[in-house]
Amino acid sequence: MDLTPFEPFLDRLARTGLGAWRERLAEGTALRLGAQAHGDAPKWEQALARLPDLPSGWARLDGPCVGIEGAGPLDADLSRSLTEALMVLQPWRKGPFCIQGVHIDTEWRSDLKWERVAGAIAPLADRLVLDVGCGNGYYGWRMLGAGAQLVLGIDPTLLFVLQWSAINRYLVRDDLAVLPLGIEDLPRDLTGFDTVFSMGVLYHRRSPIDHLMDLHRLLRPGGELVLETLVLEGEGERLLVPPGRYAAMRNVWFIPTVAALALWLGRCGFTGIRVVDVTRTGPEEQRATDWMRFRSLPDHLDPKDPSRTIEGHPAPVRAVLIANRPESIP
Repeated sequence: MDLTPFEPFLDRLARTGLGAWRERLAEGTALRLGAQAHGDAPKWEQALARLPDLPSGWARLDGPCVGIEGAGPLDADLSRSLTEALMVLQPWRKGPFCIQGVHIDTEWRSDLKWERVAGAIAPLADRLVLDVGCGNGYYGWRMLGAGAQLVLGIDPTLLFVLQWSAINRYLVRDDLAVLPLGIEDLPRDLTGFDTVFSMGVLYHRRSPIDHLMDLHRLLRPGGELVLETLVLEGEGERLLVPPGRYAAMRNVWFIPTVAALALWLGRCGFTGIRVVDVTRTGPEEQRATDWMRFRSLPDHLDPKDPSRTIEGHPAPVRAVLIANRPESIP
């Protein structure tokens, strides 16, 4: 895979207030594509090449199932060809997506999280947005549906980048891309986003404070952070540090209470900190499907007590906090 799928987006970014970083983002992307050779990459790229042409349709970015609607159902052979090519790109984690009748039923019902977030944030109309750890770009499409001017998604997992490319094969947009970058790969002087999302990332970071400081830097003065992460239920400023796995995940480092998380945000320079949602994650939101056939949340909860993980920790609860970078330093 080369830079070709990303060039229209990078050219559009160059015409925004982020244009000064166009070349360095391109260089970083090319470097990661070269360094991230994955054993399954040829198979995934062949699947992209096999995606069939479809009859004309219209984009749907403002509903739960992102994708393309057509005037009628695809014929059986075309539908089967489309399904078989997209199936090669599993596991599909975030979604759902609907491509002219083909329903990609992803592990996460990401539309449920978006519903909890969308009504609480500043309007996205005409905003420059960064989505850190964006997966395959599902939320980025919803951000465009909410009027964002441009959405830069970053995720170092090559499969998710190829899933975005598959969806964009039919949506054909230059105002969203998923670049194969982690937050540490972004230029250190990059700044100027109106809204930065970090959803489902913080608890995977060995240094959560450094992550919050990076998010602060990436925002323009007055810009808004949307932070969604695992939290520990209860009062006070407490912290769970799993000694091993958490809900079968190896890379969960810190799970703070909401009070501790708000304190961290304040110490990192954010203001206007507010909690807009706290929700326990359930199997209606995260589960295995035909498009993600590995074990999922129901397999990682105690079968006798679903309020605990299989390791005995409190079951997943996620909070959404919103905060701002101050307009100026006091």
